[in-house]
Amino acid sequence: MLRPVVLILSVISAASAFAVAPLDTSNQVIISVRDQKLVLMRNGSKVATYPISTSMFGLGDAWGRMTTPLGYLAVEKKIGDNVPVGAVFHKRRLTGEILQPNTPGRDPITTRIIWLRGLEAQNAHAFQRCIYIHGTPEENKIGRPASYGCIRMKSKDVAELYDQLPLGAVVQIIPDRLPKTEKMKARQEMSGGVVAANTAQAPAPATATNIAKATPQAPPQIAATRTTKKTVQVPPQMAATLAKVTPQRAPEVTATKAANVTPEAPPQISASMLAMPPSSSLSLEQMRTAGALAGARQKAKLAANKRL
Repeated sequence: MLRPVVLILSVISAASAFAVAPLDTSNQVIISVRDQKLVLMRNGSKVATYPISTSMFGLGDAWGRMTTPLGYLAVEKKIGDNVPVGAVFHKRRLTGEILQPNTPGRDPITTRIIWLRGLEAQNAHAFQRCIYIHGTPEENKIGRPASYGCIRMKSKDVAELYDQLPLGAVVQIIPDRLPKTEKMKARQEMSGGVVAANTAQAPAPATATNIAKATPQAPPQIAATRTTKKTVQVPPQMAATLAKVTPQRAPEVTATKAANVTPEAPPQISASMLAMPPSSSLSLEQMRTAGALAGARQKAKLAANKRL
């Protein structure tokens, strides 16, 4: 009796582990890799601009590359409430040490951690790769690429940003320069729809059942050709009589060609629809007669060649 209870509790704990913060599109951060700057936006208005540092190894989201991902992300976790400026973190835990800016020989994460979650395929590994916005003692390198994938800020700047940025706030990292204020406002208005589209339910996996459902039906022309061939039957006793008749050959002389010029039928083709006359100048009955005559003539020629 305890097994179902244990199973339910394990499912609940797993679901809570993968819970994500709801998006807040009224608060947005735009990070320019080219300008090495970060802009905080609220309701379409610029609140503040800060210098930052992106990765010295370039852009991307591949495992083990220490690169900065591009695209739309969101603030998933915030670590460091009321922590002193310059406080050192190791594996997201405080060590008790506090560093002054530009302390020689030191390069830990300091002051605050704003942990980002990717919203697109191009940054899907961001959370597992521990991509943060965080403080650094190497403030003399701020303004040029110098990080190992994260977004570095001066300690006082990241503390100020931390207090103004709620969970779920949208963060967009772009490779180009920061847009103008008017374009920033338009970009923020668009971001709600873009983020909603990127976080929509993923398409169903390509299972055997889904592939079978997605397989297109055979072209209607094939079915029409086969049906027409079955309806054209010439009795053997009429072959000699029909062989003497030499009607004028029309372009649609064979049953196969006649079927090929028939307009395409819908995928749900039926026998009654096949019986309807096509939109050409010949009726279906005329096509059948022409096909029967041509078939009889061909049989007669083959028989004559055998006798010779």
